[in-house]
Amino acid sequence: MPKALEVRDLVTRFYTLDGVVNAVNGVSFDLHERETLAIVGESGSGKSVTMMSLLGLIPSPPGKVEQGEAFFYGASGRRDLLQMSPEELRDVRGGQIGFVFQDPISTLNPILTIGEQISETLTRHRGLTRDEARDQALELLAQVGIPDPKLRYKNYPFQFSGGMRQRVVIAIAISCTPRVVIADEPTTALDVTVQAQIVDLFRRLREMLGVAVIWITHDLGVVAGIADRVLVMYGGRPAEIALVDDLYEHPQHPYTHGLLGALPRLDARESRRLVSIKGTPPDLLLPMKHCPFAWRCEYAHDRCWEEIPALTPVGVRHQVACFYDLEAHAPRQSASEGGPSNGRE
Repeated sequence: MPKALEVRDLVTRFYTLDGVVNAVNGVSFDLHERETLAIVGESGSGKSVTMMSLLGLIPSPPGKVEQGEAFFYGASGRRDLLQMSPEELRDVRGGQIGFVFQDPISTLNPILTIGEQISETLTRHRGLTRDEARDQALELLAQVGIPDPKLRYKNYPFQFSGGMRQRVVIAIAISCTPRVVIADEPTTALDVTVQAQIVDLFRRLREMLGVAVIWITHDLGVVAGIADRVLVMYGGRPAEIALVDDLYEHPQHPYTHGLLGALPRLDARESRRLVSIKGTPPDLLLPMKHCPFAWRCEYAHDRCWEEIPALTPVGVRHQVACFYDLEAHAPRQSASEGGPSNGRE
């Protein structure tokens, strides 16, 4: 499939009183048309900062996109989002790239009706009249499953439940039929039943509108039912990228292996203890000169403490940033290198 988005070597840092936070450290990935790419990782791994960096949503100061390229294949052709002016980015945000934020309460304006907030996007990006925007907003409310759209159009956000507020945010994100929708943990604040409804809604909208979706989450259980490919992030870097089935069946990075081991399985024939990844995430105030996962990895050897692993192909559309081969139970290294040694010097 043709590409919708192409990100290369993205670096974002925050200059704080405590020091420089190396939040995103050389992230690269592609997003293809009609594809759902899930970006997973624990809190602080750089998932949300990566996406906000692309759309100029990083507060500056203290944040700054230091380097990288982000080519968006939109209506005006291939353009670098990181080189656009603020005015150009405002046209792209909402118009060609929709964004569903994690917290719908803080996303929606509490003093404007639901209808006004959807109509505002339509008039701003599509140039519709007030009446045209109202009719389109009613259709969008029905499309995302809001009952009695004419009544709800005049309601305020506080009159909606959490799940319904999130549906409104999704309606705003898809209102201009964008090429890409970025969903930043859209189900985190919802109960399990509503989570399933939102996931199913995204699946139907993707098929109906043909949009590409970036789904940010820390829950690998949600990923299995919606994603085509998965990008696992750790310490502001990509740890593994693979097709979703391949990732679940053949995880190649110890961090991915640990995340999958922490998932409870309803189909398990016998009970087992869930995996707990020991240790804590790396301190991003410190410049990283070795594998960011080495502190917590039981397979770490000398090379892991000497250099940062780059993404390496290990299969069809499968890349991993690790010096250890989990399936071969041996370090990945050339014949000219010496034998492995465990632990730190």
